[in-house]
Amino acid sequence: MIPADLNKPKRNKYVRFTSNVLRSGGIINDVLCFLLSFGLARLYYSWYWGYYLDVHLHVTAAIVMAINFFLIRISRDAYSALRGEGDDMGRGTLVDFLVAITLTAFTITQFGMIREFSIRFGLIFIGCSFIMLLLSRMMLRRLMWRMMRAGHIGQRVAIYGADREITGRVLELLEIERLPHINVIGFADDRKSRVDTAALDNVPYLGGFDSLLALAREGRLDQLIVALPHVRDDRLKEIVAQLSAGAIDVCIMPREFLILRDRYRVNYIGSLPVLNVWQQPMRDFDGVLKEFQDRVLALIALILLSPLLIATAIAIKIDSPGPLLFRQKRFGFNNLEIDVLKFRSMYVNKQDVSGAQRTRKGDPRVTRVGRFIRRFSIDELPQLINVLRGEMSIVGPRPHATEMRVGDSFYYDAVHGYAARHRVKPGITGLAQVRGLRGEIDTMDRAKKRVEYDIYYIENWSPLFDMRIILETCIKLVWDRHAY
Repeated sequence: MIPADLNKPKRNKYVRFTSNVLRSGGIINDVLCFLLSFGLARLYYSWYWGYYLDVHLHVTAAIVMAINFFLIRISRDAYSALRGEGDDMGRGTLVDFLVAITLTAFTITQFGMIREFSIRFGLIFIGCSFIMLLLSRMMLRRLMWRMMRAGHIGQRVAIYGADREITGRVLELLEIERLPHINVIGFADDRKSRVDTAALDNVPYLGGFDSLLALAREGRLDQLIVALPHVRDDRLKEIVAQLSAGAIDVCIMPREFLILRDRYRVNYIGSLPVLNVWQQPMRDFDGVLKEFQDRVLALIALILLSPLLIATAIAIKIDSPGPLLFRQKRFGFNNLEIDVLKFRSMYVNKQDVSGAQRTRKGDPRVTRVGRFIRRFSIDELPQLINVLRGEMSIVGPRPHATEMRVGDSFYYDAVHGYAARHRVKPGITGLAQVRGLRGEIDTMDRAKKRVEYDIYYIENWSPLFDMRIILETCIKLVWDRHAY
C-alpha cells in the first residue's frame, strides 16, 4: 500500500544522476578557479611591477599546470567522492596541487624556458590558485547542500529490508554518512505475514514489490537498497530478477555493514574487492607529512613562545614550592603509556598522578597561578617537548590518564570503540576540544561524543584540517568556559 501523499502524481524534479552532476560541478569549479586565478595574477603583476610579460608562455604554463592537476585528480577518481559534503582542501587535493606544480616546473625547465618565465608571476598564480581552490570548495559545498535540500538535485531511495530492526539500521548508517542528496521515501517488504506497517522514524511503509515497481515506472523512485543480511541465494536471485523490471538502480547492502560497525572502505587486493573494517591511518607519505608538520610547528612554537614559557616558570616558582613540570602517565600511540609533560598547576601534596580524580570548577588543589594557566591552556605548552620527542602530535585525540574514569567505570571500559582513538599519536589539541568538549568530561554522553570526534578526525585527517583545528583552538582559548 503506497501512502496517500505518494499516490498523487508529481513532477519528477529530481536528477537521477546525482553523482555525475556533482562530479561535473567539482570539475567546473576547479576550471573556473584556474581561469580566475590567472586573470587576478596578471592584473596584480601588471599593476604592481608593470614589467613586460610573455603572455603566451605564461598562459601555456598555466594550462599545463591545470591539465596536470586534472589528470591526477581524474586518474584517482577524486571528483566522484564529492557528495555535497566536499573535502574542502583535504590531503588529496593538496598533494595533487603540489605534484602538478612540480611537474609543471620540471616541464618549463626541460624545455629551456625558465629564463623567460617570471618566477614572481608564477608564485602569484600559485598562491591565487591555492586560495581559490580552498575557498571555492567551501562555497561549493554550501551550494550543493542548498540545492539538494531544495530538491533541485537528489536521489529518491527506498529500502527493502527483512524487518524494522534492519531497516532502522540502514537509516542509522545513512544518517552517519550525512548525504543530503539521499531522500528516503519509504521502506518495503513483500512478505504476507507483515502486520506492522507503521512509519519508522517518519519513513513510511510502502508495501511490497508491486508498489515499488509502480513507483519506479511512474518516475518517483530512483534507487532501491536491498538489506537482507540472512537471505538465501535463491531468494536473493528472485528479488533481483523481479526488481530489474523497473528502471531504477538496485543495490545490495552487505551483511557486514548491518551487523558489525559503522564505517567501512571498499578496497582491492589486486582485482579482488574487500571490505576494510579498520585501516591504518596516516600511512606512507601522509605519515611522513604529519611527522614533518608536527616537528616544524613544535620547534617554531617553542621559539616564539619562549618568553611566555619563561614567565610562566618564574610565576610557578614564586606562587608555590615544588617542581616546574608535572609528569603523568597517559595512553599514547598503540595504547602504550607515555609521560606527558605539563606545567605544574596544583600544590605538590595535592596532585593526582593517576588521573582518577577529575579537576572540578573551584578545585582547591589548584594554585592561583594554576587557575590562570589552566584557563588558557598554558599548562599544556610543555607538551611541545613531547611532540619533538615523537611521542605526541600538535593535533590529535587528547591523551587520557591511565586511570581516568567516567562515572564509576574506567574511560576505556565505559565507551565502546575507545581503543580506536589510539591508532594515531595523541595531540596537544584536537577536534573534540574545539567542538565544545574541552575540560571536565562528567557524563557518559560527553565521553562518547569526544570519542566520536576523535575517530572522525582520524578517518578524515589532512594537513589543512590540522591547521583549521589549531586556528579554532586559538579562538576557543579566549571564549571557552569549560577549562578550569
